[in-house]
Amino acid sequence: MKLKPLEDRVVVKAITEEEKTASGIVLPDTVKEKPTLGEIIAVGDGKWDETGSKRIPLDVKPGDRVIYGKYSGTEYKTSDGDELLILRASEILAVVS
Repeated sequence: MKLKPLEDRVVVKAITEEEKTASGIVLPDTVKEKPTLGEIIAVGDGKWDETGSKRIPLDVKPGDRVIYGKYSGTEYKTSDGDELLILRASEILAVVS
């Protein structure tokens, strides 16, 4: 399945890392915080300017690793079992390089 976000929205796949305590105990998913790091899968074409004559391009592109707000966006589960997040570009806090 291929998703094409509209306007200034982006599709992000969360990057989850295995978390361990200082003593080496692996934490189960039930006690972990929601991830805030992800990779952009798809981007929209951008919002229209005030006159409606041209689009304002986004600052991010597919493949970028980004940090986003903890409770941002809408979660979506594909038929393949992938868990994706659809959010506005303004909810992206930083690009990780």
